[in-house]
Amino acid sequence: MILVAGSPTFSINPLTLSEIERKILQAKQKSQVVYRYPSVDALEFELKMRMHTVEAAKALYASGVSFATFAGSKCNEQYWTRTENGGFQLKGGVLPSVGINDIFENGHLYGFECAGAIIIIFYKAVLDTVGDAVFNAYFKNLFLRDWQYDRDLSLITTYNKNEAYPGDALYFKNPDHDPETPEWQGENVIMLDDDLYFGHGIGIESGQDIINALNRMRSENATISAYLQDIVVHPDYEYLRGLSVRDAWWDEGSDSEQRGIAARIGTGLVIY
Repeated sequence: MILVAGSPTFSINPLTLSEIERKILQAKQKSQVVYRYPSVDALEFELKMRMHTVEAAKALYASGVSFATFAGSKCNEQYWTRTENGGFQLKGGVLPSVGINDIFENGHLYGFECAGAIIIIFYKAVLDTVGDAVFNAYFKNLFLRDWQYDRDLSLITTYNKNEAYPGDALYFKNPDHDPETPEWQGENVIMLDDDLYFGHGIGIESGQDIINALNRMRSENATISAYLQDIVVHPDYEYLRGLSVRDAWWDEGSDSEQRGIAARIGTGLVIY
């Protein structure tokens, strides 16, 4: 159920929505969970960013980016510096929007693991939703590695996979993975549609196909199947909408910093 300013009655022109936005809207309206929005603008912002997240996941899949462990990661050194721990630091003087877009435009120059792919997808969705100027003002000094991210991305974690929607990040856990390939102890994914997910290194597959792929990476005497965990992660859409309407973004001195570790999703780190 959706409540806008406390009321279940609100007006959105369906002709202004994409197919995936309409699908998300209808699913949330039918849900037993109450989703509250302060305004129609807030609801529309979330729908738009979820759509852009799905588009970004598909674009990353098509970009030619390769899967790599931290030891084998690579990046376009015109815009990023590869650190000793396999992360990517945005070079000084490079606009954050340019650095993020280059991953999608020159994917063959990049290789990273699945958790980092999720954060990159979220960054791209924010960029496509709020625009270059806002993104460049708030997401300076980007560092890409695992689940580390800029504080202004502001991710929210919930624990009900039955209330996941396109644009959410989820995690398939592989508890009996082969210890020789720890990178397959699970797969971070973006939900694209009903039972359709993108996982960097596996591709765009159904939930069962992802489980089957992970099960092939188990130890020799494995007995426990991979499975979809209950954890669901998505950006704080209302916070991000606030960034896009603030006058403060004109101030070039408003810098973003990295935050510390607060929680864990699968084998990756979620930072608040």
